[in-house]
Amino acid sequence: MSVIQPPHYLASSLTPVLYLGSTATVGAVGYYLWAQRALLGLRNSKPTKEDYQKVYNEIASRLEEDFDYDDGNYGPVLVRLAWHASGTYDTKTGTGGSNGATMRFCPESKHGANAGLNIARDFLEPVKAKFPWITYADLWILGGVAAIQEMQGPIVPFRPGRQDRDSTFCPPDGRLPDASEGAQHLRNIFYRMGFNDQEIVALSGAHSLGRCHPNRLGFEGPWTYTPTSVSNQYYYMLTAELWKVRQWDGPRQFQGSSSQTLMMLPTDLALIQDDKMRSWVEKYADDENLFFHDFSNVLLKLFELGVPFEEGTERWTFTPTKAQKGL
Repeated sequence: MSVIQPPHYLASSLTPVLYLGSTATVGAVGYYLWAQRALLGLRNSKPTKEDYQKVYNEIASRLEEDFDYDDGNYGPVLVRLAWHASGTYDTKTGTGGSNGATMRFCPESKHGANAGLNIARDFLEPVKAKFPWITYADLWILGGVAAIQEMQGPIVPFRPGRQDRDSTFCPPDGRLPDASEGAQHLRNIFYRMGFNDQEIVALSGAHSLGRCHPNRLGFEGPWTYTPTSVSNQYYYMLTAELWKVRQWDGPRQFQGSSSQTLMMLPTDLALIQDDKMRSWVEKYADDENLFFHDFSNVLLKLFELGVPFEEGTERWTFTPTKAQKGL
């Protein structure tokens, strides 16, 4: 006689499923019954920090599994997914934000600013299948946290409790930044979420990661020489380089006079063309520790916008995989 053991956080609320014999059919039925009862058991037994760390580790273990994808790392697109899922929040109406994971549905999945994010959502599907108790909404944000930390970025606290919603909760199009615009547009977008000028500049530091793709938003190229490592290089390049309009068939973007393989968007240049924002660009260019501190704080704020957490829900920090190995 064999016993199927449930996860430790369900053990107190479940009776082990016993099955007789050695046939695969009986085993499959037993596992199905256990899985159904396991999901029901979550109503009375919440996953622990250690359980979420396992999800984090699973995400981290897969970030570099496809050398041919972009720069060999899925981290940047996971950060973008978490960012865009959160950046639709409206303080006046209380709508949008990371609670709901509504980008799973049309029309939000088809919004122009979300082009290419199906790659990130698909990447996380096997993780969801392995840990079915976690909501998509929490998984997407945890994916962003893991990506930031695994790419040598700051520790970003995480608080669980986001719920999944249906398509009726999809926010309207136009709530995310339009990269072709300037400083006033950035203020309109970010002030709506409750951010100030300093926080706008700090959040823009996410552009230290990844690259633009012509088949997604039309723009092309990376912002930095190290698109899979979080750093203050983005701010340094903004202030140290002379940026000129690129002559090409695509939308208006800029390339450096010496770093012609790098690019900046109109919204990036807006940060140094606006005096109030430029002062923060210069501070972050000079002090990476300051940037990391402010970046962590503003990501935490962004990722929690509009989420109705239960009273007393703790914020956790997860250990990067290199630190777990003593590296």
